[in-house]
Amino acid sequence: MTSSFTVQNADGYEQLMGRWSKQLAPPFIDFAGIADGERVLDVGCGTGSLTFALPQAANLGEIVAIDFSPVFVEAASQRNTDKKISIQQGDACALAFADGSFDRALALLVLHFVPEADKAVAEMCRVVRPGGVVAAAVWDHLGGMSGMRMVLDTAAMLDENAARIRSHYCFQPMTRPGEMKRSFMANGLTNVEETSLTIRMDYRSFSDFWEPIAAGEGPLGKYVASLPQDQRARTEAAVRAAFEAGEADGPRSFAAVAWACRGVVPSA
Repeated sequence: MTSSFTVQNADGYEQLMGRWSKQLAPPFIDFAGIADGERVLDVGCGTGSLTFALPQAANLGEIVAIDFSPVFVEAASQRNTDKKISIQQGDACALAFADGSFDRALALLVLHFVPEADKAVAEMCRVVRPGGVVAAAVWDHLGGMSGMRMVLDTAAMLDENAARIRSHYCFQPMTRPGEMKRSFMANGLTNVEETSLTIRMDYRSFSDFWEPIAAGEGPLGKYVASLPQDQRARTEAAVRAAFEAGEADGPRSFAAVAWACRGVVPSA
């Protein structure tokens, strides 16, 4: 499996997205549901936003977390102090676990960065026991990520290459309404439900918003880092103007919406 998410370092990811995935984890857990004693797989754990929220919600028997990126695996492992949690490198499209090994398989903000997302859903279904739950959440890139769309829409007015990147961003795998639900059903899950979850992304200033992007983190950062210096400066100035919106620099808050889906592995 390859991933379309660019990560330079764990701290940069935390500033770009990790702090927001931490906010999304509790409502996602409420939607996915967990119970005491269960064995849970966290697919694409990143720096551990979901992994370390799970023990706060239930007295789980075991949590196994995997991620494709060695940067994320190392960062999450360094944070881990819970003997019930194990963290390892792994491929969402080829999970190294036996059939029916887990009570639940959860994926928070992962599937839209997996080119073969349907294969990842199939693998999650395979490793969950009959009657167990598969659940995932992805950002609604087209209609629910106002802060990131602000950057892309601004950049697209300056550069036709940014317009192409915007199109890819807006229609990544599993981000369209009903797309995850259709995949879950096609993979044989029953009682499939889809909903949306909303948080607020609160920034202290434009610098707080822009720094990880300027440092090359994530898909937007990869684009910005590829620009010649003069074009990068024009882009930053234009995005700053959009962020400030005619007022002095300072705190800004953006709504962020994720699609969430869950389903039950049928009994044999």
